[in-house]
Amino acid sequence: MTRSDRSRTAAVPRTGGPRRGQVRTVSRGVPLPLLLPALLGLAFLLLPLLALLVRAPWRSLPGQLTSAAVWQALQLSLVSATSATAVSLVLGVPLAWLLARTDFPGRGVVRALVTLPLVLPPVVGGVALLLALGRNGVVGQWLDSWFGITLPFTTAGVVVAEAFVAMPFLVISVEGTLRAADPRYEEAATTLGASRFTAFRRVTLPLIAPGVAAGAVLAWARALGEFGATITFAGNFPGRTQTMPLAVYLALQNDPEAAIALSLVLLAVSIAVLAGLRDRWLTPS
Repeated sequence: MTRSDRSRTAAVPRTGGPRRGQVRTVSRGVPLPLLLPALLGLAFLLLPLLALLVRAPWRSLPGQLTSAAVWQALQLSLVSATSATAVSLVLGVPLAWLLARTDFPGRGVVRALVTLPLVLPPVVGGVALLLALGRNGVVGQWLDSWFGITLPFTTAGVVVAEAFVAMPFLVISVEGTLRAADPRYEEAATTLGASRFTAFRRVTLPLIAPGVAAGAVLAWARALGEFGATITFAGNFPGRTQTMPLAVYLALQNDPEAAIALSLVLLAVSIAVLAGLRDRWLTPS
């Protein structure tokens, strides 16, 4: 190293760089062309939520939330969203492993089809479910004639509709976690005599547990807020298929205060879900 290089090195203040895994952020002045659209975007996203809080009937809110219809819809929403999440876990985690760990012809097409419900209008998804699992559907007619199982306009139909729109969230989350995980641990387990399934169950699954948990929470939240596919495939029958979003839609036509109260419940649940995700799984490591 020359004398000039040593002098330049000595001139650099040694304040201690960021630790491994951290990224140093530079705080400088924000350009006005970026600040104004950012503030407008923030206002655009927050204003409807603030309006919901401002116009909420706080005095009559306890009576609205303690009504039998509200608790019935809330209970059905929680049970169906949890059941749909369980279905998504049983089917989605193996599907995510297949997309992340195996190479087969048409994998890109399969991945696109798996993520299609994310961009598909929910009403179209409900129509597709009717054509597939309805009493006269492609598969539904055999379920009805062979096993006597009818899914449309039942509580089970609510679970199916919610799982259809929520499972892609879990698959994407788990697939991303699997791609980030080191496959050498799984390969080492197989070289020691473990089967592929044992290696997945004993090695890979504990490694990707945070991603699975995050995907399950996202799927649960998406299932809880599902509306279009549910009302199309399962209908809107109180006590049987009327979930919270459907109850909000129905109350908005007859009792706006009840609709606001129900919306506040869903808003509180969504905030709780996002807070849990931020504190546990969405913080940068």
